[in-house]
Amino acid sequence: MSTGLEAHPSRYAAEAGHLYGVGVGPGDPGLITRRAAALIESADVIAYHQAPKRPSTARTIAAELFSDDVIEEALAYPVTTGTTSHPGGYYGALADFYDECAQRLAAHLEAGRSVVVLAEGDPLFYGSFMYVHDLLRERFPTEVVPGVTSVAAASAAAAGGLTRHEDVLTVLPGTLPVEELARRLADTDAAVVMKLGRTFADVREALRQAGLLERAVYIERASRTDQRVLPAAEVDPASVPYMSVVVVPGLDRRADAAGRARPKAPRHTEPGRVGTIHVVGLGPGGDDRTSPEASAVLGRVAHVIGYAPYVARVPQRPGLTRRPSGNTVEVDRGHEALELALAGDDVAVVSGGDAGVFGMAAAVFEAAETDPQRYSVVPINVVPGITAAHAASALAGALLGADHALISLSDRLKPWDVLVDRLTSAVRADLAVALYNPRSRTRSDQFGEALVAVRAVAAPERVVVVARHVGRPEEELRVTTLGELDPETVDMGCLVVIGASSTRVSSTGRVWTPRYVDERPAGESHASDGG
Repeated sequence: MSTGLEAHPSRYAAEAGHLYGVGVGPGDPGLITRRAAALIESADVIAYHQAPKRPSTARTIAAELFSDDVIEEALAYPVTTGTTSHPGGYYGALADFYDECAQRLAAHLEAGRSVVVLAEGDPLFYGSFMYVHDLLRERFPTEVVPGVTSVAAASAAAAGGLTRHEDVLTVLPGTLPVEELARRLADTDAAVVMKLGRTFADVREALRQAGLLERAVYIERASRTDQRVLPAAEVDPASVPYMSVVVVPGLDRRADAAGRARPKAPRHTEPGRVGTIHVVGLGPGGDDRTSPEASAVLGRVAHVIGYAPYVARVPQRPGLTRRPSGNTVEVDRGHEALELALAGDDVAVVSGGDAGVFGMAAAVFEAAETDPQRYSVVPINVVPGITAAHAASALAGALLGADHALISLSDRLKPWDVLVDRLTSAVRADLAVALYNPRSRTRSDQFGEALVAVRAVAAPERVVVVARHVGRPEEELRVTTLGELDPETVDMGCLVVIGASSTRVSSTGRVWTPRYVDERPAGESHASDGG
């Protein structure tokens, strides 16, 4: 039987002292490329990774191409699960293993031999060759020959369109926690889940929670003679080998006359029913900043709508449809929520912090005003959350303990001169001022301009706090002064608070603003009066 590998141009022959990472495809030898076959046939050394007690799958695929005098290097993993006695844990054991692999291959390369490292599928797609490549590519000439991936083979076996039009495809490892895997599955149009075997039961549960189990197709040993294709819902978890994947094809939604994909239809729970829109503040940072009321609402709505990073914070569950979008389409989100509510579904529109503070609450009301007669029947419930400003104040101490103002430095919805006038007026009035959206890549100079304006009406000794990623693991707080603050150190991950003239730093480093009005420092009186 012909494999289609009989003739290969000599220009593809391996060169002495070169390292090659060669993809041999997912299993069928007929899927090995001509270039890969020529390199395998002409190599001095062929290396391949394998489990400790099983033959190498990559070697099995390409074995008929080995020359009689080729040197073989079997690179057997020391561990194939996360359990090991190595002091560095699983990844420490693998790091030592890859160092050893690199040393063994380097000895051949230094002796002038060509070395081909076989990789099942593609060398740089979840392939072990990557780690050897990282260690040797600066020392020796290297080349990577791509191979047909398991994703391509599984998609072909599923025999359906994987992605259409602007669909987003996400490739996920089945080793992710169930909740995280379910969330990512729900946030994409099409998906491939790899690394199954013992993880399959959890993968199936994540598919169920994401509402995708009925669409999911299980493919075992794609492209091989013993390939199996089944609905994922019908697979016995005990029978699943590691070399299997789950494919979730994108929906085949017919286009309308304008060529646009039709959105998923609402559920229409009861004829004539009008759903409620809940505009929910998630709080800053992690789940511990989300209120019980917000969690309860998110646990019962049919849809969650919002800026993608905020939607990502909502746990996936059965029956929940996630509708993430970009950062500048707030009113569009409001319209989408209103239409879903009119169709009978309860909807949560989410914001970070408090939805009523530079969040989605005002945008939903703005959308409702575009057609008051149509949308007046839709109840809108605003669920408050902890604001970023007040979380930053608490982190510092009691920075906003007296009168204060919250101002967004984004000029997307208001003229820059209006923004600067409001900012300087608040500072001149001796309020502590929390600045949202201080500086972005497209507004890199404006924060510096704002500081110049503020320094004209306030003394340089004013206390300033810069809080970055409040409530997240990378949380950071920096206390400085108005005169010393460098605008280049501030980005969109920051919230900046300019203290009042009375704001002070305690002996323990806590920052607080007294509730009472004290006399302004002598050095600031002229600035506060406008100079």
